[in-house]
Amino acid sequence: MTDPFSKCRLPGEIEALIAPGVYPFYVPVEERPGGGEAVVGGRRVLMAGSNDYLALSGDPRLKEAGTRALRRLGAGNSGSRALNGTLALHQRLEEELAAFLGHEAVMVVSTGYQANLALSALFGPRDLLLADRDIHASLIDAARLGLAPLRRYRHNDLDQLERLLAEADPAAGVLVLTEGMFSVGGDLCDLPGIVKLAERHGARIVLDSAHDLGLLGPGGRGAAEHFGLQPAVDVQTLTFSKCFGTLGGAVAGPGHVIAYLRHSARAALFSASLPPACTAAALAALDVVRTEPERRLAVLSAAERLRSGLAALGFAVPPGGTPTVSLRVGDAMTCCRFWSELLEEGVLANAMLPPGVPEGRALIRLSVTAAHTAAQVDRILDAVSAVATRLSLPAG
Repeated sequence: MTDPFSKCRLPGEIEALIAPGVYPFYVPVEERPGGGEAVVGGRRVLMAGSNDYLALSGDPRLKEAGTRALRRLGAGNSGSRALNGTLALHQRLEEELAAFLGHEAVMVVSTGYQANLALSALFGPRDLLLADRDIHASLIDAARLGLAPLRRYRHNDLDQLERLLAEADPAAGVLVLTEGMFSVGGDLCDLPGIVKLAERHGARIVLDSAHDLGLLGPGGRGAAEHFGLQPAVDVQTLTFSKCFGTLGGAVAGPGHVIAYLRHSARAALFSASLPPACTAAALAALDVVRTEPERRLAVLSAAERLRSGLAALGFAVPPGGTPTVSLRVGDAMTCCRFWSELLEEGVLANAMLPPGVPEGRALIRLSVTAAHTAAQVDRILDAVSAVATRLSLPAG
């Protein structure tokens, strides 16, 4: 018989990164002193890879709310939401999120990944799922778990989406699945175009707002509010690990849909519930999102400085105006050398390699937060310029 563990070998391209010392993953952060910095290898560096866009993970109000909940309710709930793991805190968070987003109901779960997996219960055998090619891995896994056939359209290619909608069986229930702000490129979906097509063909829209909720829109409700189309989104998923500075996720939508998911979504039914400290921290973060728009303005100002600076250096910067920009640097080894030299320059960024991105299109992902000052953004730009020059990378 063949040993089933014989397949458990690192891919060759990952092995090749370890020997030269440019392996970019699982880097231990020793401290987070705040101010857009982290301690890595005993020295302070600029954190230019975090999704903590509003810089709330270290906010004293979130820490205090989490500490009080920890002392009063313990470190965990030791049960699923359906059985003995639902807290009054969970219900309060759900009610406040529903009111904030304008949805009838919300189901809180333990991670954003889990919120997306819960969507699989909506993808039935008589449905058709049409998804943007650049959706997050958690949404791809949800599609695989669901029973609906999946067809993917080229990134933001509404002409292809329209053709797929026109070809759909009239008897099928059609869902269009996309992200509001795409996690790798930092660009936005063409939600106005998607809404027009969905209305014309009678399709439902499912929007992953992981990276845009709390950041975009006049009230921080995300990409849908940014486009003035919040009521047009049927189901919305979100995470608390980005703008909310803690852990957890949720699904929002019509009351009967959320009730169905509570009793049918295996990812939620058979998993322990969100711990008290994270739930209380998410509630505190929601209050900040609602009352402190200046945080959004701060991060979007830093984002504009980063984007315009990268464009001035000759890099191709996709539109979107968001705090995340990915620089295409070619093959995996070049990307990891770029990442390693950025760290030497005092900037911790993210290396995005296949299969997360197509072969030959490895990316350096940069992001800024509300904590970054103009001087810190300029330091990031100086580091990128110095490394790109040393590696003789062509602009764009």
